[in-house]
Amino acid sequence: MPISILMPALSPTMTEGNLAKWHKAVGDTVTAGDVVAEIETDKATMEVEAVEEGTLGRILVEEGTDGVAVNTPIAVILEEGEGEADLAGFSAAAAPQTVADQPAPAPAEPVRAVAEAPLAPAAAGNGADHQRIFASPLARRMAQQMGLDLSRITGSGPHGRIVRADVEGGQVGARPAAAAPAPAAAAARQPVALSAGEAAYDLVPHTTMRKVIAQRLTESKQTVPHFYLTIDCHIDRLLEIRKELNGRADDFKLSVNDMIIKAVALGLRIVPEANASWSDEGVRRYKSADVAVAVAIDGGLITPVIRQAEDKGLRNISEEMKVLATKAREGKLMPEEYQGGTFSISNLGMFGIREFAAVINPPQGCILAVGAGEQRPVVKDGALAVATVMSCTLSVDHRVVDGAIGAKFLAAFKTLVEDPLTMLL
Repeated sequence: MPISILMPALSPTMTEGNLAKWHKAVGDTVTAGDVVAEIETDKATMEVEAVEEGTLGRILVEEGTDGVAVNTPIAVILEEGEGEADLAGFSAAAAPQTVADQPAPAPAEPVRAVAEAPLAPAAAGNGADHQRIFASPLARRMAQQMGLDLSRITGSGPHGRIVRADVEGGQVGARPAAAAPAPAAAAARQPVALSAGEAAYDLVPHTTMRKVIAQRLTESKQTVPHFYLTIDCHIDRLLEIRKELNGRADDFKLSVNDMIIKAVALGLRIVPEANASWSDEGVRRYKSADVAVAVAIDGGLITPVIRQAEDKGLRNISEEMKVLATKAREGKLMPEEYQGGTFSISNLGMFGIREFAAVINPPQGCILAVGAGEQRPVVKDGALAVATVMSCTLSVDHRVVDGAIGAKFLAAFKTLVEDPLTMLL
Protein backbone atom coordinates (compact mmCIF):
# COMPACT_ATOMS: atom_id res chain seq x y z
CA MET A 1 0.00 0.00 0.00
CA PRO A 2 1.39 3.48 -0.85
CA ILE A 3 2.93 5.32 2.11
CA SER A 4 2.13 8.97 2.75
CA ILE A 5 4.87 11.39 3.78
CA LEU A 6 3.33 13.84 6.25
CA MET A 7 4.32 17.40 7.12
CA PRO A 8 6.29 16.78 10.35
CA ALA A 9 5.96 18.66 13.62
CA LEU A 10 9.52 19.88 14.17
CA SER A 11 8.77 21.39 17.57
CA PRO A 12 6.04 20.99 20.21
CA THR A 13 4.47 24.34 19.25
CA MET A 14 4.69 23.99 15.47
CA THR A 15 1.30 23.98 13.72
CA GLU A 16 2.39 24.68 10.15
CA GLY A 17 5.50 25.13 8.04
CA ASN A 18 6.70 26.06 4.57
CA LEU A 19 7.79 23.39 2.11
CA ALA A 20 10.98 25.07 0.94
CA LYS A 21 12.50 22.46 -1.37
CA TRP A 22 12.18 18.90 -2.64
CA HIS A 23 15.41 16.86 -2.80
CA LYS A 24 13.71 13.97 -4.60
CA ALA A 25 11.70 14.00 -7.82
CA VAL A 26 8.84 11.75 -8.86
CA GLY A 27 10.29 8.39 -9.88
CA ASP A 28 13.38 8.64 -7.68
CA THR A 29 14.30 5.74 -5.42
CA VAL A 30 13.96 6.54 -1.73
CA THR A 31 15.69 4.65 1.08
CA ALA A 32 15.27 5.10 4.82
CA GLY A 33 17.37 8.05 5.99
CA ASP A 34 17.40 9.85 2.64
CA VAL A 35 16.72 13.59 2.80
CA VAL A 36 13.58 14.09 0.74
CA ALA A 37 12.64 17.70 1.49
CA GLU A 38 13.47 20.88 3.40
CA ILE A 39 10.88 22.40 5.74
CA GLU A 40 11.13 26.04 6.73
CA THR A 41 9.96 26.99 10.21
CA ASP A 42 10.05 30.38 11.90
CA LYS A 43 13.54 29.64 13.26
CA ALA A 44 15.37 27.42 10.80
CA THR A 45 15.25 25.25 7.69
CA MET A 46 15.09 21.60 8.65
CA GLU A 47 15.72 18.50 6.55
CA VAL A 48 13.05 15.79 6.39
CA GLU A 49 14.33 12.23 6.18
CA ALA A 50 12.40 9.28 4.80
CA VAL A 51 11.55 6.53 7.25
CA GLU A 52 10.40 4.07 4.57
CA GLU A 53 11.92 2.92 1.30
CA GLY A 54 10.40 2.74 -2.15
CA THR A 55 9.85 5.06 -5.10
CA LEU A 56 8.55 8.61 -4.87
CA GLY A 57 5.24 8.17 -6.63
CA ARG A 58 3.64 11.58 -6.33
CA ILE A 59 4.35 15.01 -4.86
CA LEU A 60 1.20 16.44 -3.28
CA VAL A 61 2.55 19.79 -2.08
CA GLU A 62 4.90 21.67 -4.38
CA GLU A 63 8.06 23.35 -3.13
CA GLY A 64 7.58 27.01 -2.27
CA THR A 65 4.19 26.34 -0.66
CA ASP A 66 3.83 28.01 2.73
CA GLY A 67 1.39 27.48 5.57
CA VAL A 68 1.20 23.67 5.23
CA ALA A 69 -0.48 22.26 8.33
CA VAL A 70 1.29 19.63 10.42
CA ASN A 71 0.33 16.03 9.48
CA THR A 72 -0.85 17.07 6.01
CA PRO A 73 0.22 14.52 3.33
CA ILE A 74 2.92 16.13 1.19
CA ALA A 75 4.04 13.18 -0.96
CA VAL A 76 3.44 9.46 -1.57
CA ILE A 77 5.99 6.64 -1.67
CA LEU A 78 5.23 3.53 -3.72
CA GLU A 79 6.42 0.20 -2.37
CA GLU A 80 7.92 -2.53 -4.54
CA GLY A 81 5.50 -3.76 -7.18
CA GLU A 82 3.19 -0.77 -6.92
CA GLY A 83 2.53 1.63 -9.79
CA GLU A 84 0.46 4.56 -11.00
CA ALA A 85 -2.79 2.65 -10.53
CA ASP A 86 -2.14 2.42 -6.79
CA LEU A 87 -2.07 6.22 -6.50
CA ALA A 88 -5.82 6.53 -6.95
CA GLY A 89 -7.13 8.70 -4.13
CA PHE A 90 -3.75 10.34 -3.56
CA SER A 91 -3.82 13.79 -5.08
CA ALA A 92 -2.97 17.37 -4.33
CA ALA A 93 -6.59 17.80 -3.30
CA ALA A 94 -5.71 15.93 -0.12
CA ALA A 95 -3.37 18.76 0.79
CA PRO A 96 -4.49 22.23 1.84
CA GLN A 97 -5.96 24.09 -1.11
CA THR A 98 -3.53 26.64 -2.47
CA VAL A 99 -4.32 29.75 -4.42
CA ALA A 100 -3.27 28.04 -7.63
CA ASP A 101 -5.84 25.28 -6.98
CA GLN A 102 -8.77 27.67 -6.56
CA PRO A 103 -11.31 28.00 -9.37
CA ALA A 104 -10.65 30.80 -11.84
CA PRO A 105 -12.78 33.90 -11.25
CA ALA A 106 -15.43 34.72 -13.81
CA PRO A 107 -14.14 37.06 -16.55
CA ALA A 108 -17.30 39.17 -16.28
CA GLU A 109 -16.45 40.23 -12.70
CA PRO A 110 -12.72 41.01 -12.67
CA VAL A 111 -12.84 43.64 -9.92
CA ARG A 112 -14.80 41.41 -7.57
CA ALA A 113 -12.49 38.47 -8.30
CA VAL A 114 -9.42 40.49 -7.36
CA ALA A 115 -11.03 41.62 -4.13
CA GLU A 116 -11.86 38.07 -3.09
CA ALA A 117 -8.52 36.52 -4.06
CA PRO A 118 -5.83 39.19 -3.69
CA LEU A 119 -2.97 36.70 -3.88
CA ALA A 120 -3.98 35.36 -7.29
CA PRO A 121 -4.18 38.28 -9.72
CA ALA A 122 -3.33 36.10 -12.73
CA ALA A 123 -5.17 32.91 -11.83
CA ALA A 124 -7.99 33.53 -14.28
CA GLY A 125 -5.72 33.49 -17.28
CA ASN A 126 -3.12 35.43 -19.14
CA GLY A 127 -3.63 37.69 -22.14
CA ALA A 128 -5.98 36.54 -24.85
CA ASP A 129 -5.51 32.79 -24.39
CA HIS A 130 -6.56 32.78 -20.73
CA GLN A 131 -4.17 29.91 -19.94
CA ARG A 132 -3.95 28.99 -16.29
CA ILE A 133 -0.69 29.92 -14.58
CA PHE A 134 0.63 27.40 -12.06
CA ALA A 135 2.64 28.97 -9.23
CA SER A 136 3.17 28.41 -5.52
CA PRO A 137 1.32 30.78 -3.16
CA LEU A 138 4.64 32.28 -2.04
CA ALA A 139 5.67 32.93 -5.64
CA ARG A 140 2.30 34.57 -6.37
CA ARG A 141 2.52 36.80 -3.32
CA MET A 142 6.10 37.85 -4.12
CA ALA A 143 5.16 38.56 -7.75
CA GLN A 144 2.23 40.68 -6.65
CA GLN A 145 4.34 42.65 -4.19
CA MET A 146 7.09 43.18 -6.80
CA GLY A 147 4.65 44.03 -9.58
CA LEU A 148 5.78 41.14 -11.80
CA ASP A 149 3.77 39.42 -14.53
CA LEU A 150 3.80 35.69 -13.81
CA SER A 151 3.09 34.95 -17.48
CA ARG A 152 6.56 36.32 -18.32
CA ILE A 153 8.32 34.00 -15.84
CA THR A 154 9.35 30.45 -16.72
CA GLY A 155 8.75 27.98 -13.91
CA SER A 156 11.48 25.59 -12.82
CA GLY A 157 9.34 23.57 -10.41
CA PRO A 158 7.62 20.26 -11.12
CA HIS A 159 5.45 20.42 -14.27
CA GLY A 160 6.68 23.97 -14.91
CA ARG A 161 5.26 25.38 -11.68
CA ILE A 162 6.62 28.83 -10.78
CA VAL A 163 8.42 28.87 -7.40
CA ARG A 164 10.14 31.56 -5.32
CA ALA A 165 13.51 31.26 -7.06
CA ASP A 166 11.87 31.88 -10.43
CA VAL A 167 10.25 35.10 -9.17
CA GLU A 168 13.51 36.31 -7.63
CA GLY A 169 15.28 35.68 -10.93
CA GLY A 170 12.50 37.14 -13.05
CA GLN A 171 12.62 40.72 -11.86
CA VAL A 172 14.65 42.05 -14.81
CA GLY A 173 12.53 42.86 -17.82
CA ALA A 174 9.24 41.88 -16.21
CA ARG A 175 6.28 44.21 -16.34
CA PRO A 176 3.33 44.63 -13.94
CA ALA A 177 0.49 42.18 -14.44
CA ALA A 178 -2.44 43.50 -16.45
CA ALA A 179 -5.01 41.27 -14.77
CA ALA A 180 -5.10 43.27 -11.54
CA PRO A 181 -4.37 46.77 -10.27
CA ALA A 182 -0.69 47.42 -9.54
CA PRO A 183 0.11 46.54 -5.89
CA ALA A 184 1.67 48.98 -3.45
CA ALA A 185 5.22 47.67 -3.97
CA ALA A 186 4.94 48.20 -7.73
CA ALA A 187 3.58 51.71 -7.26
CA ALA A 188 6.52 52.51 -4.98
CA ARG A 189 8.86 51.90 -7.91
CA GLN A 190 7.01 54.44 -10.06
CA PRO A 191 7.59 58.08 -9.05
CA VAL A 192 4.28 59.16 -10.59
CA ALA A 193 2.39 56.96 -8.15
CA LEU A 194 3.96 58.42 -5.01
CA SER A 195 1.99 60.71 -2.75
CA ALA A 196 3.23 64.25 -2.36
CA GLY A 197 6.38 64.28 -0.25
CA GLU A 198 6.56 60.47 -0.01
CA ALA A 199 10.01 58.93 -0.44
CA ALA A 200 10.59 56.01 -2.79
CA TYR A 201 10.97 52.62 -1.14
CA ASP A 202 11.21 48.89 -1.78
CA LEU A 203 8.74 46.60 -0.03
CA VAL A 204 10.52 43.60 1.51
CA PRO A 205 8.08 40.72 2.16
CA HIS A 206 7.98 39.48 5.76
CA THR A 207 9.71 36.19 6.41
CA THR A 208 8.13 33.69 8.77
CA MET A 209 10.89 34.44 11.29
CA ARG A 210 10.26 38.20 11.14
CA LYS A 211 6.52 37.69 11.65
CA VAL A 212 7.12 35.51 14.72
CA ILE A 213 9.66 37.98 16.16
CA ALA A 214 7.19 40.83 15.69
CA GLN A 215 4.37 38.86 17.29
CA ARG A 216 6.35 37.65 20.31
CA LEU A 217 8.08 40.93 21.11
CA THR A 218 4.88 42.94 20.70
CA GLU A 219 3.19 40.50 23.05
CA SER A 220 6.10 40.81 25.48
CA LYS A 221 5.98 44.61 25.66
CA GLN A 222 2.18 44.64 25.91
CA THR A 223 1.73 41.92 28.53
CA VAL A 224 5.00 41.73 30.51
CA PRO A 225 5.61 44.54 33.05
CA HIS A 226 9.27 45.33 32.33
CA PHE A 227 11.57 47.18 34.67
CA TYR A 228 15.29 47.77 34.25
CA LEU A 229 18.39 47.65 36.46
CA THR A 230 21.83 48.78 35.27
CA ILE A 231 25.21 48.04 36.82
CA ASP A 232 28.80 48.88 35.83
CA CYS A 233 31.41 46.13 36.00
CA HIS A 234 35.19 46.70 35.98
CA ILE A 235 36.56 44.02 33.67
CA ASP A 236 40.32 44.68 33.60
CA ARG A 237 40.99 41.60 35.71
CA LEU A 238 38.64 39.50 33.54
CA LEU A 239 40.53 40.60 30.41
CA GLU A 240 43.83 39.68 32.02
CA ILE A 241 42.61 36.20 33.01
CA ARG A 242 41.14 35.67 29.53
CA LYS A 243 44.43 36.64 27.88
CA GLU A 244 46.38 34.34 30.18
CA LEU A 245 44.07 31.37 29.56
CA ASN A 246 44.10 31.89 25.80
CA GLY A 247 47.89 31.98 25.88
CA ARG A 248 48.06 28.53 27.47
CA ALA A 249 46.52 26.68 24.49
CA ASP A 250 46.20 27.06 20.73
CA ASP A 251 43.13 24.84 20.25
CA PHE A 252 40.62 27.21 21.86
CA LYS A 253 40.10 30.93 22.37
CA LEU A 254 37.81 32.21 25.10
CA SER A 255 35.71 35.29 24.37
CA VAL A 256 34.43 37.81 26.88
CA ASN A 257 30.94 36.54 26.06
CA ASP A 258 31.92 32.99 27.11
CA MET A 259 32.95 34.32 30.52
CA ILE A 260 29.74 36.36 30.80
CA ILE A 261 27.68 33.21 30.15
CA LYS A 262 29.51 31.44 32.97
CA ALA A 263 29.10 34.43 35.32
CA VAL A 264 25.36 34.60 34.59
CA ALA A 265 24.94 30.87 35.23
CA LEU A 266 26.81 31.02 38.54
CA GLY A 267 24.91 34.18 39.49
CA LEU A 268 21.65 32.27 38.97
CA ARG A 269 22.94 29.50 41.21
CA ILE A 270 23.66 32.09 43.93
CA VAL A 271 20.30 33.84 43.42
CA PRO A 272 17.96 31.08 42.15
CA GLU A 273 14.92 33.35 42.57
CA ALA A 274 16.06 35.18 39.41
CA ASN A 275 16.08 31.95 37.41
CA ALA A 276 12.31 31.92 37.04
CA SER A 277 9.38 32.49 34.72
CA TRP A 278 5.69 33.33 35.00
CA SER A 279 2.83 30.88 34.51
CA ASP A 280 -0.84 31.12 35.42
CA GLU A 281 -0.42 28.26 37.89
CA GLY A 282 2.55 29.80 39.68
CA VAL A 283 6.13 31.01 39.37
CA ARG A 284 8.42 28.41 37.86
CA ARG A 285 11.83 28.35 39.51
CA TYR A 286 14.28 26.36 37.43
CA LYS A 287 16.79 23.95 38.88
CA SER A 288 19.45 24.55 36.23
CA ALA A 289 20.71 27.63 34.39
CA ASP A 290 19.91 27.07 30.72
CA VAL A 291 21.34 30.28 29.27
CA ALA A 292 20.00 31.44 25.90
CA VAL A 293 22.37 33.67 23.92
CA ALA A 294 21.04 35.94 21.17
CA VAL A 295 22.77 35.36 17.80
CA ALA A 296 22.11 37.66 14.85
CA ILE A 297 21.29 35.86 11.59
CA ASP A 298 19.93 36.97 8.23
CA GLY A 299 16.41 38.27 8.71
CA GLY A 300 16.35 38.26 12.52
CA LEU A 301 17.92 36.59 15.52
CA ILE A 302 17.79 33.29 17.33
CA THR A 303 18.78 32.24 20.85
CA PRO A 304 20.67 28.92 21.04
CA VAL A 305 20.81 27.56 24.58
CA ILE A 306 23.79 26.47 26.70
CA ARG A 307 22.21 23.85 28.97
CA GLN A 308 23.28 23.58 32.62
CA ALA A 309 25.91 26.25 32.05
CA GLU A 310 26.64 26.48 35.79
CA ASP A 311 28.18 22.99 35.67
CA LYS A 312 30.30 23.52 32.54
CA GLY A 313 33.83 24.83 32.31
CA LEU A 314 34.73 27.91 30.31
CA ARG A 315 36.32 25.82 27.57
CA ASN A 316 33.22 23.66 27.17
CA ILE A 317 30.98 26.73 27.08
CA SER A 318 33.22 28.35 24.46
CA GLU A 319 33.31 25.29 22.19
CA GLU A 320 29.58 24.67 22.49
CA MET A 321 28.76 28.33 21.80
CA LYS A 322 30.90 28.36 18.64
CA VAL A 323 29.13 25.25 17.30
CA LEU A 324 25.67 26.60 18.11
CA ALA A 325 26.40 30.03 16.60
CA THR A 326 27.67 28.44 13.37
CA LYS A 327 24.60 26.20 13.11
CA ALA A 328 22.35 29.18 13.83
CA ARG A 329 23.83 31.23 10.97
CA GLU A 330 23.54 28.23 8.63
CA GLY A 331 19.91 27.64 9.66
CA LYS A 332 20.71 24.15 10.96
CA LEU A 333 19.75 24.42 14.64
CA MET A 334 17.49 21.67 15.93
CA PRO A 335 14.46 22.80 17.99
CA GLU A 336 15.96 21.40 21.20
CA GLU A 337 19.01 23.62 20.65
CA TYR A 338 17.11 26.91 20.74
CA GLN A 339 14.00 26.21 22.80
CA GLY A 340 13.54 26.11 26.55
CA GLY A 341 16.11 28.56 27.89
CA THR A 342 15.54 29.92 31.40
CA PHE A 343 17.47 33.22 31.08
CA SER A 344 18.75 35.20 28.07
CA ILE A 345 21.83 37.27 27.22
CA SER A 346 22.00 39.86 24.45
CA ASN A 347 25.50 41.22 23.87
CA LEU A 348 26.00 44.22 21.57
CA GLY A 349 29.38 45.16 23.00
CA MET A 350 31.18 44.03 19.83
CA PHE A 351 29.28 46.76 17.96
CA GLY A 352 30.47 49.47 20.33
CA ILE A 353 27.09 49.89 22.03
CA ARG A 354 27.70 51.32 25.48
CA GLU A 355 24.34 50.54 27.08
CA PHE A 356 20.88 49.32 26.02
CA ALA A 357 17.79 47.58 27.34
CA ALA A 358 16.62 44.32 25.77
CA VAL A 359 13.05 43.03 25.45
CA ILE A 360 12.24 39.98 27.57
CA ASN A 361 11.74 36.76 25.60
CA PRO A 362 8.60 35.13 27.09
CA PRO A 363 8.12 33.03 29.08
CA GLN A 364 11.54 33.84 30.58
CA GLY A 365 11.65 36.29 33.45
CA CYS A 366 14.92 38.13 32.68
CA ILE A 367 17.30 39.11 29.91
CA LEU A 368 20.72 40.71 30.42
CA ALA A 369 21.84 43.35 27.91
CA VAL A 370 25.64 43.60 27.77
CA GLY A 371 27.40 46.71 26.47
CA ALA A 372 30.93 47.34 25.31
CA GLY A 373 33.91 47.34 27.67
CA GLU A 374 35.50 50.77 27.41
CA GLN A 375 38.01 52.78 29.36
CA ARG A 376 36.35 55.33 31.64
CA PRO A 377 37.52 57.58 34.47
CA VAL A 378 36.71 56.06 37.86
CA VAL A 379 37.47 56.86 41.48
CA LYS A 380 39.55 54.26 43.34
CA ASP A 381 40.55 54.77 46.96
CA GLY A 382 39.72 58.45 46.68
CA ALA A 383 41.88 59.00 43.60
CA LEU A 384 40.97 59.39 39.95
CA ALA A 385 41.96 56.43 37.81
CA VAL A 386 41.13 54.76 34.49
CA ALA A 387 39.41 51.38 34.30
CA THR A 388 37.77 49.23 31.63
CA VAL A 389 34.06 49.39 32.45
CA MET A 390 31.21 47.33 31.01
CA SER A 391 27.61 48.45 31.57
CA CYS A 392 24.99 45.70 31.87
CA THR A 393 21.22 46.24 32.03
CA LEU A 394 18.87 43.60 33.38
CA SER A 395 15.33 43.65 31.96
CA VAL A 396 13.02 42.02 34.49
CA ASP A 397 9.46 40.68 34.48
CA HIS A 398 8.08 42.29 37.64
CA ARG A 399 5.46 39.54 37.99
CA VAL A 400 8.28 37.07 38.63
CA VAL A 401 11.29 38.96 39.98
CA ASP A 402 11.13 41.94 42.33
CA GLY A 403 13.63 44.78 42.36
CA ALA A 404 15.55 43.47 45.36
CA ILE A 405 16.01 40.04 43.76
CA GLY A 406 17.15 41.60 40.51
CA ALA A 407 19.62 43.76 42.42
CA LYS A 408 20.97 40.74 44.31
CA PHE A 409 21.52 38.87 41.05
CA LEU A 410 23.38 41.80 39.48
CA ALA A 411 25.53 42.15 42.59
CA ALA A 412 26.47 38.45 42.39
CA PHE A 413 27.14 38.78 38.66
CA LYS A 414 29.35 41.84 39.21
CA THR A 415 31.39 40.05 41.89
CA LEU A 416 32.03 37.11 39.55
CA VAL A 417 32.98 39.31 36.61
CA GLU A 418 35.33 41.49 38.67
CA ASP A 419 36.93 38.50 40.41
CA PRO A 420 36.91 35.92 37.57
CA LEU A 421 39.12 33.42 39.42
CA THR A 422 36.03 32.57 41.49
CA MET A 423 34.44 31.21 38.29
CA LEU A 424 37.22 28.66 37.99
CA LEU A 425 36.81 27.18 41.46
